[in-house]
Amino acid sequence: MKPRLDNARILMYSHDTFGLGHLRRCREIAHTLVDAYHGLSVMIISGTTIAGAFDYRMRVDFVKIPSVIKLRNGEYQSMAQHTALEDTLEIRRAIIRNTAETFRPDIFITDKEPMGLHGEIEETLTLLKTRGTRLVLGLRDVMDAPELLGPEWARKDLLRRIEAYYDTIWVYGPQSFYDPLAGLPVSETIRARMRYTGFLRRSLLRAEPAQARPQGEYLLVTTGGGGDGAELIEQVYAAHRHDPGLCRTLVVLGPYLPFRERAEFIARAADLPGIEVLEFDNRLEDLVAGAAGVVAMGGYNTFCEILSFDRPAVIVPRLQPRREQAIRASRAEAFGMLRVMPPAQAGDPAQMAAALRDLPQSPPPSRSTSAIEAGFLRLDGRENIARDVGAWLRPSGRHQLRAVPGPA
Repeated sequence: MKPRLDNARILMYSHDTFGLGHLRRCREIAHTLVDAYHGLSVMIISGTTIAGAFDYRMRVDFVKIPSVIKLRNGEYQSMAQHTALEDTLEIRRAIIRNTAETFRPDIFITDKEPMGLHGEIEETLTLLKTRGTRLVLGLRDVMDAPELLGPEWARKDLLRRIEAYYDTIWVYGPQSFYDPLAGLPVSETIRARMRYTGFLRRSLLRAEPAQARPQGEYLLVTTGGGGDGAELIEQVYAAHRHDPGLCRTLVVLGPYLPFRERAEFIARAADLPGIEVLEFDNRLEDLVAGAAGVVAMGGYNTFCEILSFDRPAVIVPRLQPRREQAIRASRAEAFGMLRVMPPAQAGDPAQMAAALRDLPQSPPPSRSTSAIEAGFLRLDGRENIARDVGAWLRPSGRHQLRAVPGPA
């Protein structure tokens, strides 16, 4: 028996300037909500160039806004290089505002960036607040090191704005794992609105995958979107040159790996019999589930997939421009959930080869008694989010919540 929320609408915002993490997290939450409630629909506003490359459940759709990329120096640039950044931002602001005006959501969920890219959603937040829309900010379990996040948020006056606009702050992790706002002068009002959901469990889709899956034992190497993944891929290639007898390794390059590096890695794989290359797979969950072990940089989505499918993992975290991956990986390693290799260590072909050789026999997260006792492996974020949404919409009088039989 599945409850029904007739004509309930949720709008999600994913700024997407680098990588796929924001869209993939929004999509996972959207699928959770339409699976939990009949009659509810979700619209995702996304800036990623490949939003259409993913599958979406019934009653989940997306609106594409012009793409902006984040450069290595922290500045932004329009994907359409003939268009000025400010012009692109104005187009994005208009699309976001018009979508909110037309869609008339009951709940608006922002992923990570409280005011959006360059403040592009503040006008929309003001509009929706006057309409009584519940405004929700979703934060990763780890945002960044406090000494980096604090000055950035102070410069943008974000804590004051969060308190002024947002009714709820979801943190997509357990409270005892990490405090994403540690070290910041967070008010009691904001703390009272924070809700630690737990990690978001991932699951396999029932439909057949769009492309063939590898047979037999393999290690999976993934760098997420791939925009900053060339160093890790190079380290894995060097390990295979050092030890040609390593386990078969499937390397997923990611859609944002620069074209020249992509072509070089594909060409060089022909001389490394132990390596197979995929440019992109929109069902990475399937590949994680089938792997004997995972080598990754440790972004939020990959971390949740490692826990969900209980795969042994080696994490080589990115250290710049944010320390989010390093903090998450270090915390997980302290609880025996995975192994961390600093980039300098991973750059030694002999050490990386040894790590790859040991990985299939390494303990998976479920072998960690301390992680189990801490509740890190409950992975109940989706259920808690669905429960919150149902509770918010039930008393509003605008939607009838009742149980109905049958599939979505």
